[in-house]
Amino acid sequence: MDISIKTEEQIKIMREGGKKLASIMQELEKNIRPGENTLELDKLAEKLVFNSGGRPAFKGFGGEGKKAYPATICASINDEVVHGIPTENKILRTGDIFKIDIGMEYQGFFLDMARSFLIGNADEKARKLLEVAEESFWQGIKYLKAGKKLSDYSKAVQKYVEKNGFSVVRNLVGHGIGKKLHEDPQIPNYYNKKYVDIELKKGMALALEPMINAGNFETVLDKDGWTYKTQDGKWSSHYENTILITKDGTEVLTKV
Repeated sequence: MDISIKTEEQIKIMREGGKKLASIMQELEKNIRPGENTLELDKLAEKLVFNSGGRPAFKGFGGEGKKAYPATICASINDEVVHGIPTENKILRTGDIFKIDIGMEYQGFFLDMARSFLIGNADEKARKLLEVAEESFWQGIKYLKAGKKLSDYSKAVQKYVEKNGFSVVRNLVGHGIGKKLHEDPQIPNYYNKKYVDIELKKGMALALEPMINAGNFETVLDKDGWTYKTQDGKWSSHYENTILITKDGTEVLTKV
């Protein structure tokens, strides 16, 4: 496993890029409303990314034998967990949970973040689902600093989510980040011995992203080859930041 340690100069670039990406998310949030179509939000996101001196990280991304991802943001609604493709016919409606996942390359380094939003008046369970997803991230990073184990994060997220009556998605994980969008290590949001545990070192950059479901943790892949949905049709929430491991804790890079 090859986990890169960022230099001070690289950290400076990622810190600047993270602030820019967080500002882009703030601008997108201002345009989230009932009746808005997700393709228009994607066009806005692309414009904002280029205007900030970055390049969309997701657009054109694709593995072997897989059709390239066609958009700047992932736009996932309700039972769509992640990687939903924005289209003109995908309209936001009152009561929806809407998830934006966005990545940007900035001066040769990648940043990645995601937020979930309630559209108009939503029911109490949807509101709690969002709150628990976000808080599970903060509960998890409380245990992280140089010298600690990565599994401390996974255990804390799982414990908090399950204590609140929700489930943690198993087959989708966070990741290291830097010169590539996806670097070592893979970072589950639940504890599983099959994932190699590592000791954290100062200067590691990680994209941590709890994905939690209102029902069971199983997902299915849509026929578009990208969108993961909950198997039982219940709703899902997603929260992600790019963070830096420091001597005394963590620094969240994707915040204004």
